[in-house]
Amino acid sequence: MGLIALKAKGSTSCAPPHRSRISGRPTVSERSEALTAERLRAALGERPFRFFETISSTNDVARTWASEGAPHGAVVVTEFQAQGRGRFGRRWQAPSGTALLFSVILRPANAAISVTRYTMAAAVAVRSALLDQLGLEAESVKLKWPNDIQLHGCKVCGILIEPLWRGAALEAIIVGIGLNVRVPFDSAELRATATSLEAHLQATVDRALLLAQILDHLEFWTARLEGTALFQAWRAALNTLGERVQAIDVSTAQPIAVGQALDVDEDGALLVRTDDGTIRRVVAGEITLQLPKVE
Repeated sequence: MGLIALKAKGSTSCAPPHRSRISGRPTVSERSEALTAERLRAALGERPFRFFETISSTNDVARTWASEGAPHGAVVVTEFQAQGRGRFGRRWQAPSGTALLFSVILRPANAAISVTRYTMAAAVAVRSALLDQLGLEAESVKLKWPNDIQLHGCKVCGILIEPLWRGAALEAIIVGIGLNVRVPFDSAELRATATSLEAHLQATVDRALLLAQILDHLEFWTARLEGTALFQAWRAALNTLGERVQAIDVSTAQPIAVGQALDVDEDGALLVRTDDGTIRRVVAGEITLQLPKVE
């Protein structure tokens, strides 16, 4: 099973009570909202970007572009990626035109800053943009540790941060973001864990404008990687704290800690108080979280 979202016990579906139309055929407004180079240029201004109708992976193309000298803030955007992936290499794919899929190239001003800080910045940026651009309530948009964005407790966005090294030197940070806008979740498993923006808004989302907003917020927060403001904003948005969780070692699929998520430290690690009272420090790159099964 892939990475699942933490949900309240007893919840069986992420579909809102009154869902908007979700089908394989786009409405007229959705067709006019389709991403094009012209619409992206109008939304992004002078920001360098490359747009593809279909692509293997935005992160892969961004890595190549970064190696060729792409400037800080350049972005790769697509309507469909055939080899999209999330944390731990898990495959992820959405039908063309149903998600906002992009990768941003960042040039670190200080190579000593932990990559985890970029994870925090990306998560806070997406959440802030959803609140500002779409008018969603703060309590409805939360972060599942370490970097999933949830809408009403269900996953609406995933983030994949990949550093690009040239020898021992950190050359770039690639920030990959996949945001469910009108993704049709056909299986019961997906309907139980994931959702899309338009299913709750019941209105067509302008993905070009939302992209511009996310990039503006990302620029704001990546300028504050070294201060306490970013950590505090990220921590305050987490819905994992206080939950009973199970930490799974991805390499073995075995639980390494079961207990209450107490807090996070400034390096982004989750502190779990296990059932025997021990405090375990859980690192995002090594585990995923699931609610323990109720016997």
